[in-house]
Amino acid sequence: MIDTVLLPCDDVILAIGQDNGFPWIERDLGMDFDGDVPVVDKTTMRSSLPSVFFGGDSAFGPKNIIWAVEQAHQAAISIHNLCQGLAVDERPPVLMNLMSKAMGLGQWSYHNDYNPAHRQKMTHVELTNRFRALDIEVELGFTAEQTAREVQRCLNCDIETVFSAPLCIECDACIDVCPVQCLTITADGTETDVRARLSAPAVNPAQSLFASSALPQTGRLMIKDEDLCVHCGLCAERCPTAAWDMQKFTLLLPTAGVAVPMGAH
Repeated sequence: MIDTVLLPCDDVILAIGQDNGFPWIERDLGMDFDGDVPVVDKTTMRSSLPSVFFGGDSAFGPKNIIWAVEQAHQAAISIHNLCQGLAVDERPPVLMNLMSKAMGLGQWSYHNDYNPAHRQKMTHVELTNRFRALDIEVELGFTAEQTAREVQRCLNCDIETVFSAPLCIECDACIDVCPVQCLTITADGTETDVRARLSAPAVNPAQSLFASSALPQTGRLMIKDEDLCVHCGLCAERCPTAAWDMQKFTLLLPTAGVAVPMGAH
């Protein structure tokens, strides 16, 4: 500790992430509650009390910090609009862009060596020591060797597989090389029927399948299970006609009071 600073305040709210509870909010303020939590609009983060906004665990229960940050961004946009006299539900556009990373036949402008290594196991403090000293950090972190192996597992989540059906000659090279069997060339049909014919069982039925237009040789479809794909790029590297391409995905998220460049697309 470097110094002690005292800040005057009316209330102190302890946010320890164990439960949602708002007993300190009077129920006659005009704010609607669903049990112990306020009713919050999922787009604007606004409560039924027009000038009060919520986000993170306090709004929708325990999730991760990524959701909390995104909801804070949306709340900030709403608050900015409210202060500017604009409609709170008016949102700036979210813009996206795709750009090919191919530099030549089988050459890419990003590291695309597929690494089948599994996630490194985190080392934790023994349970007895945790009870003996409750203020210690439970996760000990990775060693230098574990860290090196872990960063080599980067799955290039911002590099998307893009398929052009007219270029496909149905040689099955991408099917053969895929390390997770996420690709299938099969006849069209109902979703239930197609899922029964996938190269690997679809373990997550909530994940929609990617289906191409009819392939020029037989009229069958290229089906991809995005839930299995690790974006390794082996399909694009093996494809003899460049029907598969690896393209970098860029997402431009608007923030309160900052205009998104109109030149982006």
